[in-house]
Amino acid sequence: MDFAFDARTEELRARLLAFMDEYVHPAEQTAHEQRARLASPWDTPQVVEDLKTEARRQGLWNLFLPDAEYGAGLTNLQYAPLAEITGRSPQLAPTATNCAAPDTGNMEVLAQFADEAQKKQWLEPLLAGEIRSAFAMTEPEVASSDATNITTRIEREGDEYVITGRKWYISGAMNPDCKIFIVMGKTDPDGADIRRQQSMILVPRDTPGVSVDRAMQVFGYEDHYHGGHAEVTFDHARVPVANLIGEEGGGFAIAQARLGPGRIHHCMRLIGMAERAIELMCRRAVSRDAFGKSLAQQGVVHNWIADARVTVEQLRLLVLKTAWLMDTVGNRGAHTEIQAIKIATPRAVVDIIDRAIQLHGAGGVSQDFPLAELYAGARTLMIADGPDEVHQRSLARREIKRYL
Repeated sequence: MDFAFDARTEELRARLLAFMDEYVHPAEQTAHEQRARLASPWDTPQVVEDLKTEARRQGLWNLFLPDAEYGAGLTNLQYAPLAEITGRSPQLAPTATNCAAPDTGNMEVLAQFADEAQKKQWLEPLLAGEIRSAFAMTEPEVASSDATNITTRIEREGDEYVITGRKWYISGAMNPDCKIFIVMGKTDPDGADIRRQQSMILVPRDTPGVSVDRAMQVFGYEDHYHGGHAEVTFDHARVPVANLIGEEGGGFAIAQARLGPGRIHHCMRLIGMAERAIELMCRRAVSRDAFGKSLAQQGVVHNWIADARVTVEQLRLLVLKTAWLMDTVGNRGAHTEIQAIKIATPRAVVDIIDRAIQLHGAGGVSQDFPLAELYAGARTLMIADGPDEVHQRSLARREIKRYL
């Protein structure tokens, strides 16, 4: 078994690590200070735009997209350690390298399913980092863990589709640069096959009838760097028939294709978040004394740090195995492993960050350290991209099936 990264991965890792140390980490405090002076908290601080310019200059751009025509052409296995590195600064690094959700998933959808006109109008400016986007699936009135529950209607009237419904936690929608929504709704709500009732359609933000109503908070955070998480109303919004992605009834399949890479990308970045928490834990431990000795000499602190290191090494191997399987047998062949990392990674990283918060005391829950915000992000991923319990149910049923 060969656990070494290939030459291209090693070269990109070295460049990305240098970029993080030289540009991203020093910009974290600057970004907070600049944001406080902006006219709107949803505007982008200048330092973020500077980071994007530098990342693109260095060729650290669109690393997530395996399609070499549009992105870096990396395999999942090559991208995994790079996503981990950007996860150490999840507010800045993914955006700086144009590898931030939900744009990544939306670009994958457009690259794989859009027609040439749709690619020209929306994919190209997204790839260039000129605009942002949002993916509108989750709804407040139904259990969106079951995507067949969605109630938003996409009804054809002549040469137009009329979209009516309410969505929430639509990531990125508060950003003024968000120009396009990929909306999932039902074109055939009474169809016999519940997985063929849904379709996906492109809805420009400035379409009459589209209203971005409010920003949804996550544990009190508004997640400004990712463009927030909005509640959005579609009140008889009309778009041309040409805005349909793929075919009517293809929305559920497109959603599944989108979520596979998205789940592993989140898990890759989560490992980077855990590594940042371990680093902060160790730095805190060697810099503080309690009850007559360094925190680094306290047995319970030893246990926390040792357990965290063991957990991260286990998770990384499982994520890399999953990435390798996605490359070799496809997302369907790696389905069990994708679900396994989606279950295991967020809950384990939440626990690691929680220990780091505990070690920092009051500082851990303050704005002076990134730990509270890291915790909020990691905890959310136990719900996003399908709740853990949905994945546990599916994985267990597949496991039991072998014995029936």
